Amino acid sequence: MANKLPLATLIELAQSKTDEATRRLGQLQNAHTSAAGKLEMLLQYRQEYLDQLQVQMRDGVAAAQLRNFQNFIGTLDGAIEQQRALTLQADTRLAHGRGDWQHTKRRLNSFDTLADRVRQQEMIALNKREQRDSDEHTARQFYLRSTTLVA
Repeated sequence: MANKLPLATLIELAQSKTDEATRRLGQLQNAHTSAAGKLEMLLQYRQEYLDQLQVQMRDGVAAAQLRNFQNFIGTLDGAIEQQRALTLQADTRLAHGRGDWQHTKRRLNSFDTLADRVRQQEMIALNKREQRDSDEHTARQFYLRSTTLVA
C-alpha cells in the first residue's frame, strides 16, 4: 500500500494540473475568439465606411466632409492595428496554453501508464500466489490420500 499512495497522489496532482490547464486553455481560446471577432468587426466597419464614402463621392463631397472621412478612416486604421496586435498576442498566449495543456496531459498519461503497469505486476504476483497456494493445496491433498491408502 505504501507504493500505491505516492503514485495515487502524483496522479491526483497531475489530474488537478491538467484540469487547471484545460480551464486556462478555454479562457485563452475565448480571449482569442473575442479578439479575432473584434478585429473582424472593425474590418467590416471600415469597409462599410469606405463603401459609404464611395457612394457619397459619386454624388459629390465637400472637402471638409472628405477630410472628416479620411481622419475617421485613419483613426479606424489605428484601432485596427491595435486590435491586430491584441489578436496576435492572443494567438501567442493560446499557443503557449496549448503547449502547457499538452505537457500536463502527457504527464498525466505517463502516471496513468505507470499505474497500469503497477496494477499488472500486482495481478501477476497475485496470480502466482494463487497458483502456488493451489499447487500446495493439491500436493497436500495428494499426500493425505497417499498416506491414508498406505495405512
